[in-house]
Amino acid sequence: MSPAKTAPLPPSAPCPCGRGRPYGQCCGPLHAGQPASDAEALMRSRYSAYVLGDVDYVRSSWHPDARPDELDLGDPAATRWLGLDVKRHVVVDADHATVEFVARYRSGGAPALRLHELSRFVREDGRWYYVDGRFPT
Repeated sequence: MSPAKTAPLPPSAPCPCGRGRPYGQCCGPLHAGQPASDAEALMRSRYSAYVLGDVDYVRSSWHPDARPDELDLGDPAATRWLGLDVKRHVVVDADHATVEFVARYRSGGAPALRLHELSRFVREDGRWYYVDGRFPT
């Protein structure tokens, strides 16, 4: 069983994705069901969902063919997300894109960690979905 997600942010709060916009004008509308404009926006909204512990959004933004049956984000109180750095967003064609990013976080009392991923996205029926990712060497 996944822990309950944290309360949604107020619309005027800074968005966790680091774009420098208020949550209500950035990832908030996507979390409420609005489709992402591109793969980078979806990836940023997924990061914000991890910050907020919103497992339902993370799962729903995953392509159905690759989505795990269950997803446990762990204890949101034990993980502190420290920031997101989008390295590049590459549009392959109208319905495929990749996003390379580094997300920094701290779990428990451990030193800060980096998650560096090259993620693949696909657009179907006007919605972007996360497919999978690999860790660049």
